[in-house]
This record gives sequence, structure tokens and C-alpha cells, in this order.
Amino acid sequence: MTIAVHAEHEVGLEKNAANYVSLSPLSMLRRTATVYPQRPAVIHGEVRRTYSQMYQRCLQLASGLEKLGVKTGDTVSIMAPNIPEFIEASFGVPLCGAVLNSLNIRLDADHLAFILNHCQAKVLLTDTEFAPVIREALNKVSHSILVIDIADSQGPGGDCLGIMDYEALLDTADDNYAFRLPEDEWQSIALNYTSGTTGNPKGVVYSHRGAYINALGNCFTWAMPHFPVYLWTLPMFHCNGWCFPWGVTAMAGTHVCMRRVEGHQILQAIKQHGVTHLCGAPIVMSFMIAAQREGGYEFDRPVKMMTAGAAPPAAVISQIEQMGIEITHVYGLTEVYGPSIVCAWHPEWDELPDNERAHRKARQGVPYELQEDLMVADPDTMQPVPKDGKTIGEIMIRGNAVMKGYLHNPKTTAESFAGGWFHSGDLAVMHPDGYAEIKDRSKDIIISGGENISSIEVEDVLYSHECVQAAAVVAKPDEKWGETPCAFIELKPGSQTSEQALIDFCKDNLAKFKCPRHVVFTELPKTSTGKIQKYVLREQASQISA
Repeated sequence: MTIAVHAEHEVGLEKNAANYVSLSPLSMLRRTATVYPQRPAVIHGEVRRTYSQMYQRCLQLASGLEKLGVKTGDTVSIMAPNIPEFIEASFGVPLCGAVLNSLNIRLDADHLAFILNHCQAKVLLTDTEFAPVIREALNKVSHSILVIDIADSQGPGGDCLGIMDYEALLDTADDNYAFRLPEDEWQSIALNYTSGTTGNPKGVVYSHRGAYINALGNCFTWAMPHFPVYLWTLPMFHCNGWCFPWGVTAMAGTHVCMRRVEGHQILQAIKQHGVTHLCGAPIVMSFMIAAQREGGYEFDRPVKMMTAGAAPPAAVISQIEQMGIEITHVYGLTEVYGPSIVCAWHPEWDELPDNERAHRKARQGVPYELQEDLMVADPDTMQPVPKDGKTIGEIMIRGNAVMKGYLHNPKTTAESFAGGWFHSGDLAVMHPDGYAEIKDRSKDIIISGGENISSIEVEDVLYSHECVQAAAVVAKPDEKWGETPCAFIELKPGSQTSEQALIDFCKDNLAKFKCPRHVVFTELPKTSTGKIQKYVLREQASQISA
């Protein structure tokens, strides 16, 4: 009866073209280019582009891709540092209905080949600097990929592997190519791969709707005003740059691109361009602190920085804020479009002593205004843990800024959404004030300089060494990198090797950033069933001096 009455009252109130439009961050570019066409959109070396110019280039990219045969739902991959072409791809690829797959520029050829195969990439946009690893990866891909070379004037150059370069692709565009939104906001906009913990990485699928919501959520949570000057210290390949290519554009901000992140370059760019906002892992803060000690930079306006990754040490937060840079600590994962939990600040906390204020700011916090809910709970019973700051549970998130799921992986998708919550795999406590704080990582992921490192992947390499009988890799706290891998090794009877030899062996078989910085030869602590007690090793690693 209730349903019938409701339906009767809803007659004539259906969705139509006037009252319903798909949510998509593509709208943000069109509006800004229309309202502020001459505002500066991009700064990169000598390159200066307005929003009118950027909008036209994004339409050209979309048209050029269509002429290559790219259709709705096809995947277009990009391998590039923080350059204007990456921002253009963030709009141009989905403008033609395709899905943008951002490749981590630090991955080796095997991982790149897996991703390109798994997502069945149709086109690859690649900066020529990465020609050697891309060439090797393409030799391992099982299908044909159309390669477009990006020759960035600020880059070191490299071999061209493709059928044409990026500018030539734009030149093929139709002059009358029309802007269009997706018919369905649930349509996929992006595909990002996690660092695998027990095997190959998983492909996380984003929707236009979720990207729209988190892009605005970042601006809302950070209180980002119109016309920010945003410095690209955060890799754009990380969760689509935490959705900031879209969010900064929505606020008619200026994207200041930076190919490589270095302390002096960051501080010089802040002064030169009047940067107001930047993001990065705690390692970026360490770069800035070190450069400040050497250079004594002074800023003539407030600067805001958003940080995530391994919880930044309180001492680092204190030092960076003494430079006049206001820190906002956020937490997220690839599966929730980057950050969606924030250590929302209370004005009364400003009166706390420096150390206590920094410790408060190091907590992960509460949901974004545009993320629905956060829970720390027992993953088996789904019951929230007490808010005592001691009882450990798993961080779980629900809301509109949660992934669609894992590509070609329905089983893992269903497991991740069990009980109507996204299971993060991160272990935390809930404080009495409702703020979550991470205590451990159930999957033993190590976050080093903002990069996820699978302990299992490193252990697999160590186990392949002829002298190694058992290996366990854990996170060692590091003031510069946040965390670094530390390996504990049991040698086979009668075998001998050195710490440096094992580190070099890892460098031959892993990306450099994944390799252990320390190797300890010892008998591994085990339970009665033979399981290695990693919590014991983490405590030991924390005592090792740098």
C-alpha cells in the first residue's frame, strides 16, 4: 500500500534531461574554460596555457583517440611523470568514453606488461624517458597496442617507440569535436592498479560519479578557495593524483607541473609561482625541511600541504609547520579514490603544546564530508571496537567515493565489500573522540616514500637466493622515507653470504625502491605451528639504528 501511494505521488516526477545530468568531473573543465577562459591553467618550464587552450587540447586528444579507433569502455594507458599531457589525459581520455589507466613510472617491465595485458590497453601514451622499460614491457604483451610518444621539452629525451608523437595526434583532431558527458555516471573513468600483496596487482575501477564526488570532497575538506596555485609534487599516477587534476580545475586553479620532486625545486617553485597548495608523502616534507636548512627560503603567503602514506612523525610535522606550511593529514587507499579520511582540525587544538598538537595531527581521523562513514570493527563479527584508543580492529569505509570493484576479479570484490563495507585491510584503534588511528597493516604492506611495497614480493625474491632458508620482511620506521623494508634472514646450514650481497641480489630482481635497506641474519621467531612472528621482528627493526 505504501509503495502504491508513493508511486502515485511520483507520477510526472521522472528524471529527464532538464533535471538529471550524469555526475562527471569532465563538467569541471567545461565550466572553468567557459567562465575563466583566460585564467592560467598550466605552468611547465616555459609552457604557459590558459583554460581555453587546455580545454581545446583535451577535446583534440579525445578526437584524436577516436580516430585511432578508441571506443567507449576501451582502456588508454599513460606512462608519464607530472607533465601537462597527464592533466590533459585526465580529461581527454574519458571525454571520448575511454578509461584512463595510469602506470606507476617506478614499476619494472614484468609488472607493466601484466597491467597492459590485464586491462587490454588499446593505446599507450608514453614519455620518451621511459622508452627502455616500455620497450621491454611491450615485448611481453600478448596483444597489439598503439603507442603514442610524448616528447616533453623538460625531460631528458629518449627513443620514440610509437606510430606518432602526442602533438601529431592532437593535429589529427576534428575542429568541431563536441564535448559530451557519459550517458551513465556509473560508467568507468579510470583504472588504477594496487601493489600486489599476495601476487599480481589488482585493477581498481573508478566511476565518473565517484571521481566527481571525491574531487569536490578534496576541495571541500581542504577549504580550497577559487584560483589556487597547485604544485604537482604528488605523482599523478597515484589514484589519478588523488583526483586533484579534476578538483584543482573545478576551482579554476593553476597546475604547476614538476617532473621530478626535489627539495630545493619545491621551495623555489613555491616562491616563484606563488604556490598555495601541494600534496605528498612524508618523504616530500623531509625533502623540504632539508632544503630549508640549506637555503633559508621565506614565503610571502600561506602554504597548505596535504599528506598521506605512513603516518608522518610528529617531529616532521612540527618542523614543516615552523616553515609556515600548514599540514592536513589524510588517509585513503586506491580503492577509495585516494584520500577520503581526514584528521579534521579543531581550532582549540591550536593552543596545545607543539608536540601534542603534532601527535593529534598524525592521527588518520574521520570521514570526508562527502564520504559517508568510517568504522573500526572486528572483520569477522562486523561489530565496532570500543572507542578506547586501545582495541584494534579493521578500518572499514562506505560511501559514494568507494571503487566500483576490482577488474576481472568478482571474488575479491565481493570479499572486499562483505557486510556492506569496504574492508581496507588496515588495522587501527578508535579514540574516544571518534578519530581513527592506524596501528598496523594486516597485509604487511610497507609504505616507503608514498609507495606501497609488498613484503611478500620482497620475501619471494629473497627465498630464491641459494643461501636463504627463511626470510621475513617488515617495515622499519625511517625519518626520511616513512618506512623502509628490513629483511630478517635464516641461512641454509653451511651457507654464507653478506648483507650487501643480498641487497644487490634484490636490486637485480626488484625495483630499487622495494629493496631492503637492512638485512639481519638471525633465527626467525615462530609460533608453535611454525608461523613467523612478524610483530616481534617489527619491534626489532624499530631498534636498528639508521
